Amino acid sequence: MSEPQRIRLLIADDEHLIRGALEALLGLEPDIEIVASADNGVTAAELAVSTQPDICLLDLEMPQADGLEAAARILATVNTRVIIVTRHARPGVLRRALASKVSGFVPKSTPAEELAHVIRDVAAGKRYIDPEIAATALTAERCPLTDRELDALRFGRSTSSVAQIAQQLHLAPGTVRNYISSAMMKLNAASRHEAAEKAWQQGWI
Repeated sequence: MSEPQRIRLLIADDEHLIRGALEALLGLEPDIEIVASADNGVTAAELAVSTQPDICLLDLEMPQADGLEAAARILATVNTRVIIVTRHARPGVLRRALASKVSGFVPKSTPAEELAHVIRDVAAGKRYIDPEIAATALTAERCPLTDRELDALRFGRSTSSVAQIAQQLHLAPGTVRNYISSAMMKLNAASRHEAAEKAWQQGWI
């Protein structure tokens, strides 16, 4: 009798202890094979292209590219499914995840045995959203900002000047200032940093 098909899994998490524990525990499952491991979103996207995993298990908060950015890059180029793992389930993040065609969304507190079941379900074509995260998302405030306003705040969290944000977005500095001013007004924020923090707390960026 032939062995059942193994689920090829890529794991990305910048917390080495957690990533190591996931690799060790999920690697014990007879039908799961760890094919790649990364500590940031950019490397995860590169490894997904080279290893072609069945499932990518991505931490939401990672350097260089977060879990959702990495998921978008991976799903644009690789025939795989993505599960996002998060410690802080900010309300708007789930909406963004579903918009980027993520197949699973689970908290970091999920036991490895339960996570293995989620991986199997997602590999079989199902979608899994943790019930508590789903309930939080349903009661969340709708984002009042436009995509461009969100882009300006997103880049503004890691970039010091309006000129640098403009360069990243390929826009004129005056245009970026208008987007930031509009976002500040909508969020009743005294500065672009306060506006960016409010948008981040809601999970909009």
